[in-house]
Amino acid sequence: MWDDHELSKMVDGGIPYPMLSDQGGIVGEMYGVYDADAGVEMRGRFIIDPDGILQGFEVLTPPVGRNVSETRRQLQAFQLVRESKGTEATPSGWKPGKKTLKPGPDLVGNVWKEWKVTDAK
Repeated sequence: MWDDHELSKMVDGGIPYPMLSDQGGIVGEMYGVYDADAGVEMRGRFIIDPDGILQGFEVLTPPVGRNVSETRRQLQAFQLVRESKGTEATPSGWKPGKKTLKPGPDLVGNVWKEWKVTDAK
């Protein structure tokens, strides 16, 4: 409902991934975002991979909105890392088409060097 009535007006074409509603608060209780006294959940975004593993999450209080573009960017980054089987990593602010990082011992303590080069492109 939120996608149909709100997000589709803010994001061209709506959201290209499934969003779920938790009317009874069961899932919210599992993730620690359900306020039983108020009967509502804090705004949460949980990125769960195809194996059912939680890869990322963000929980905000109701007055602060989420950034749909950032969520999409993170989904794309998680997909790229998964497809590469961990041979690629995405630096802060990475976007599709930009340089990725190669994880390994040489990167430890040097991410900032790579990030500066990546950020400039």
